[in-house]
Formats: sequence, structure tokens, C-alpha cells
Amino acid sequence: MEYTQYKKLANVTLGKQKADLVLKNLKLVDVFTGEIVESNVAVKDGLIAGVSRSYRGKKEIDLGGRYLAPGYIDAHLHLESTMVTPNELVCTAAKHGTTTFIVDPHEAANVSGAAGIDYILNQTEKSPANVYVMMPSCVPSTSVDDNGCVFSANDMYPYVRSPRVLGLGEVMDDPAVIHAEESMFVKMNLFENRTIDGHAPYLPNKELSAYKMAGVDTDHEATTFEYALEEVRRGLHVHIREGSAAHNLKDIVEGIVRTGIDTEYFSFCTDDKHIEDILRDGHIDYSVKMAVKIGLDPIRAIKMATINTAKCYGLKHLGAISPGFQADFVVLDNLTDLNVTDVFYKGKRLNEDAPIRVRPCSHVLKHTVHLDKVKAERFLLPISKKKTHVIEIHAGQITTTDLTISLPPTLNFEPFGGYSKIAAVERHHNTGKIGVAVAKGYGIRNGAVASSVSHDSHNIIVIGDNDVDMAIAVNEIIRTQGGYTVVENGKVYETLALPIMGLMSDAGFENVNEALQRMIQKAHQMGVASQIDPFVTLSFLALPVIPELRITPRGICKMTAKGPAILS
Repeated sequence: MEYTQYKKLANVTLGKQKADLVLKNLKLVDVFTGEIVESNVAVKDGLIAGVSRSYRGKKEIDLGGRYLAPGYIDAHLHLESTMVTPNELVCTAAKHGTTTFIVDPHEAANVSGAAGIDYILNQTEKSPANVYVMMPSCVPSTSVDDNGCVFSANDMYPYVRSPRVLGLGEVMDDPAVIHAEESMFVKMNLFENRTIDGHAPYLPNKELSAYKMAGVDTDHEATTFEYALEEVRRGLHVHIREGSAAHNLKDIVEGIVRTGIDTEYFSFCTDDKHIEDILRDGHIDYSVKMAVKIGLDPIRAIKMATINTAKCYGLKHLGAISPGFQADFVVLDNLTDLNVTDVFYKGKRLNEDAPIRVRPCSHVLKHTVHLDKVKAERFLLPISKKKTHVIEIHAGQITTTDLTISLPPTLNFEPFGGYSKIAAVERHHNTGKIGVAVAKGYGIRNGAVASSVSHDSHNIIVIGDNDVDMAIAVNEIIRTQGGYTVVENGKVYETLALPIMGLMSDAGFENVNEALQRMIQKAHQMGVASQIDPFVTLSFLALPVIPELRITPRGICKMTAKGPAILS
């Protein structure tokens, strides 16, 4: 601690001066010992000056015997994936007790490079929470991606010493790590003594060991307890993901409860969670509640949401209620329901009703769809081989299966019996690339759904049961410079414009939420399976680094041991 700051704080700690604020009559959740301690907490200049019943303050708040825990930390998320501007998301989630966000802005970087990263940093600089950034490591994600920008190790240098940059973002190109590609190690070496996030779905044991040995510290792609256990056994810190499309918490926490293993190397993250889900269910507080309902001890759950993550990222001033730590708190009604009744950031109570500011965005970042209109014949899909690779969608997950089946030969596949046609349209450089394939499990009938949010390259992805509606949907996305749209029987039902890099809206989260609810309901009415989020699920069907099959502008893609490979 800096000398002058210490002197000011110590006067309160030693009882020579009153604190700015004292929270009293509380039950403190001690994440170091696992105890519940009845005490008071003194705050000075946004920091914790002491924990004792003896403290008095200029302002005192009686918590009436409620529980005081450290502010929650989201271990890994993409602010762009919430569809609203970064400050709106942070303000909304902060009201649910998340006071720290570990952000990977690789969605913005894939569209707009350094300008996209700067947008995330600038938009959250004055937000009522701690917003840190992990430097995007894979822009583009793989060699088969057609994205907007390349972000190399040289581009990272200006950010390495920033106090808000904690390390290297999720290393999605795991074959490049495992097979020792020098360009990847140059990036990793920039952050050798800091945290390096991983992205390692279903790596075999030897490859997983090599991935960890190279310097990767974390992973958020575990979908089963068995795989999470293999990762933790190798020293990887597992971020348990509970987002809008990927719901991994139940299986992993059930395994933790069943086996009773140590939870020090587990945290919670949302990764990609839409704002309507946050408004309805909560944020990291939702993960804590779910874990406790499954049977996890509430103090262990709170540690996974606080001190575990802080230690993982070297945030020595966060994650606990202790002298010298930042005064970020959540007030809980009890340790059964774990409802957040109040939130404090740097010692100040967040105002539940405070208006949320939508900060302006540059003109350049609102014009990133560079594409001529498409015609229906661009979605022709001839079937001539004995076997066709079909993308089978998994409800509640972002993984897919390579369903290899016999389809009748035809000059143009027309969807039937639960099969859909899916396409990815390159939108950054107007190259004319369009990949078309067959998908199963989505269920759309009499129309199409399209999105400019398609991880991680963010080309336009469209799924439907006829070529005409698919073309209408893509052209609607071009018209709005990004967004979601639902088309039925030749007409646009509704479009949610996302003009900021084709990823976010500046229309305000209330308007975004209302439009999204209508569109989701309509998509389900049109046959999209009830267990599938029509837009979030669709957005991941273009991500080549997730097993097994994806659609890209170059065609259908399969994840192999050597990396993604185009099959058509």
C-alpha cells in the first residue's frame, strides 16, 4: 500500500479517527477461514480499514443481522455478447452483486481490432464496478476463419502494462499451443508471469497436459464434471460456466458435491449471458444460488464467486473482507436463499434506481457490415454424395455432433422432417464467400432466423427452411448494419438492430429486452425447440474451435486433433 494512503487508513484502523462508513450488526462471511463472524466493518476512502465491533463511523448502517460477503466476481465474460453497451451490462449485473468483471473483448477485436478493444475499455472506465481485460489471443480464432481484423503480438504491446489488463485471453487455438507454433508462444510469453486463459473443450489427457505445461492457467469449456476434474488435477483453474446457451453448472457442481473434492480451483463465470436472462435470473448470484440448491456448502459457493477468482488473476485487493481490501460487498438475506439485498462498490451503496447512461460510440464502429445484397440462389445446396455431414445441435450446450447420414440426391436440398438449412455469409470484406450446410435440432418452420453475432468471426449466420426467407433475413441484417432478425413467409417479422460492430445496441437495455422477448417467442412459435435459445445457440454454430461440426463462410468445418478442417 502506498505510504500516504496507509497513514490515512491506519488512523481509522488504530481507532484514532472515525471511519467514513461503518456497517454494523452483521454476519461476515470470512472466505479465509470459512467462518461466520459477527462484527462491524469500517470503510475509509473506499477501502476496508478494519473488522471489529469497536469501530464507529461518520455514517453507520445497521444491517440487522444480515450476511456480508465480498462482492462477486465474474471470472470470464464477453461484454459484447450481451447485446447492450458495456456500461449498461456492468450496471445491470452490478445490481445483482457482481462488482468485478474479467472481460475478454475478442468479439470486438475480431470485428474492429484495437479500436474494438479500446471501445470496451473506454466504455467501462467509469462504470460502478471493477472491469479488467484479458488481451485477445486468437484474432482470428483459427486459420479457417474470415474475420474483420488480425490482432498480433505486436498489436498487444501498447496494452501489456495497462493496470486494467490482467493477462492473455482465452487461447482458443489449442493445436497451435500443443504443436508449439512459434507465433502463439510469442503472445503467451508476453504474459508469462500473468494469467493466461484457456479454451480447451475435450482435449485428450496427453494433449491437455501439454496445453497446461505450455503456460495456460484456466479453462471455462468443461461441460462435464469428469472433464473438469481432469483439468483441475493438472492445475488448471476451472471457471464453471452458466450463460444463456451453455449451462454447465449443474453437472460440475453435482460432481463436486458427490465427491467432496476441494473447490479452491473452481470459480463461476457467465461467458455469454444475454441481458434478459440477467434481468430474469441474475448474474453470478444466480450461479451461487444454483450451486447451493444442488447441495454445495454456501460458504464454499461464495468462495468460488470471490476469493478463488481473485487469487487466480492476482487481484490481491479483491475477493475478501479484510483490512486493506477494496470495500466491495454484497449483503445477503440468509445463507439459504442468498438473495442480494444491497451492493456496495468502493464503500458506496449502489442505487437500485439510478439511471444507466448509454455512452456514445464512434461512427466507424457503427458501419462494419460490408456486404452486397444476396439472392436466394446463393443458398443452393446440392446433395450428391452417399453420406452428408449434418450439424446436430445439442439443447443447452454449444457443442454439436457430426451426424453423418444418407440424404436423397438433389440439385438443392430442401429442409424436411426436423432438418434445416444453415449458412454463414462473410460480411467484413465483401468476398462473396457463403458456406451452406444441413442442421438438425433447431426446428425452424416457414421462415428463417439470422444474426450478425456469430462467434468469433461474426459473419452473418442464417438458418431456415427455405432459400427465399434466408436471403430476406441476410439482407435485413445488411440494412440494419447488424442485428437479429426473424423472417416468416417472405416478410420480416421483427429485427433487433445491433449497429455497434454488429454486436451491440445503443437503444437502451429496456428496448433491447422487449424486442428480444417478442422475437424469441416468435421463433419458438415457428418451431424452434423450447430448450434452445434461438439467437445464442445460432451464434455459436459458426465457431470452429468447438466440437464437432460448424458452418463457416468457407463451408462446413470439423474440429480435429490438428485443428479445424473444412469438409466442403
